[in-house]
Amino acid sequence: MSNTVDTAFAPVTFTETAVKELIKLRDQQEIADDFGLRVGVEGGGCSGMSYLLGFDQQKDGDQEFIIEGMKIFMNKAHQMYLLGMQVDWQDGLNSRGFTFSNPNAESTCGCGTSFSV
Repeated sequence: MSNTVDTAFAPVTFTETAVKELIKLRDQQEIADDFGLRVGVEGGGCSGMSYLLGFDQQKDGDQEFIIEGMKIFMNKAHQMYLLGMQVDWQDGLNSRGFTFSNPNAESTCGCGTSFSV
């Protein structure tokens, strides 16, 4: 089932701060080695589609990317919505959490977790 792709061809990127936070979360939650970070989309949210970001096991239809030593799982059908997206981690007074900078989004909601294409 493994379909690992070279990191240079990964459809999404992660900032250094996002990678550090994800590794910290993975270690704190003692996530098993067979789990990776799922990045994807689903219908819903105030703009039509919402981002998925969470630890999960690989499923049929997924491609696997290794980014900074972390397994990333993404359903092949989601790549067209996420191509070129950058995931960042913000830890400021006004906002704290993961942010998504998606060049494919025609509009986004105020909280930045949903978008339309």
